[in-house]
Amino acid sequence: MSVSCSSLSNPRLITLLLEPHCAPSPPPPNGNQTPKLTSLPLLLFFFFFFFCSIVELLAAAAVESCHSWRREKTWRWSPGDLNMLRLKSSLYSSANRAAQMRRFSSEDSGLNYFLRYMDNLKNYEKSGVPRGAGTDSHDGFDLGRMRRLMSRLGNPQSNLKVVHIAGTKGKGSTAAFLSNILRQAGYSVGSYTSPHIQTIRERMCIGPSGEPVSVSTLNSLFHETRSMIDEAVQLERGCLSHFEVLTAMAFYLFALEKVDIAVVEAGLGGARDATNIVSSSDLALSVITTIGEEHMAALGGSLESIASAKSGIIKQDRPVVLGGPFLPHIESILRNKALLMSAPVVSASDMGNRSVIKAVNKTEDKPYQLCDILMNIEKDIRLSIELFDVKIYMLGSHQLQNAATATCAALCLREQGEFLLN
Repeated sequence: MSVSCSSLSNPRLITLLLEPHCAPSPPPPNGNQTPKLTSLPLLLFFFFFFFCSIVELLAAAAVESCHSWRREKTWRWSPGDLNMLRLKSSLYSSANRAAQMRRFSSEDSGLNYFLRYMDNLKNYEKSGVPRGAGTDSHDGFDLGRMRRLMSRLGNPQSNLKVVHIAGTKGKGSTAAFLSNILRQAGYSVGSYTSPHIQTIRERMCIGPSGEPVSVSTLNSLFHETRSMIDEAVQLERGCLSHFEVLTAMAFYLFALEKVDIAVVEAGLGGARDATNIVSSSDLALSVITTIGEEHMAALGGSLESIASAKSGIIKQDRPVVLGGPFLPHIESILRNKALLMSAPVVSASDMGNRSVIKAVNKTEDKPYQLCDILMNIEKDIRLSIELFDVKIYMLGSHQLQNAATATCAALCLREQGEFLLN
């Protein structure tokens, strides 16, 4: 008789199997002799067989648990699971941010004097941007004020090579992707973005790992520029804004650190933004990620006026990378401005962009999407690259598009011959 391992877990069946062998021998004729235990070896055999079967089951369960763990590491999540994964990632990130907030709060106590000074300046991020302030019109911000401030600081932007990034969405992520590409290639990068999330130091990132500027460095920077900023504030009758002063300090810091390249994110619009004081000779390239309806009133009230404002970062003879995808008439506005400025155009939404998300995985509770970034662009500037199994730790198809845009920007820098990128 053959018995399966699963059958051995049935107590009734075990009893039935043992009963024929456990039945007592017939009593001896005289009734006084002790019966022989002829069934004991068989009883021990069945108990031994039962024990081995249990061990086998436990071993199989352990192996299956190991396989399940391995499958989890390379699991291809369905679209429905992706939302739950994003939620878990968000909660995980929130916990990390809370811990970082406590650390940053403790560290930033050494910036109290600087922060009080900055709080006395006009802050449009808190009060709201005036109507039309981002347009290239008489209602727009006065770039002359910013140029006069930079002149007092010695025009540090003239000592830099700058990538200028504007757009409604995606400019921060694109700046982060491009900065990391350049750092991995061995270049020193200064990155300026806004707004900050946890500490004002996040806006200026330097060093091989792109860490926020340290408290001591920012304090030294402020003390070095304080007298020149005071003179500018007085000259402009208190009209210098919080963003203008921070932007000027960022350019000054990057020049002081002698970074190889500065990746600068525009604050609002482009044409009249405080970051738009870089001349064409100092601009490596400009990037416009997307055009959307945010800050509609400040940028003229329509998608067309927003596109016109953001196209203001396009400079004479300098290449521009378009992220997109854009509505056809919006892309026409950007391309027409590029044509006017004789600026070569590279579109990250070109038909030659065959980038795809292959899977969404996780490692050590940190999700990422596994992507192929395949570019073969032939218009204006020929760009071609194939990157397989790229891990992007920011989820979503829009982040893949931002990564493709940053890749196009890196390839443009390589094609200019000033930056050697593998």
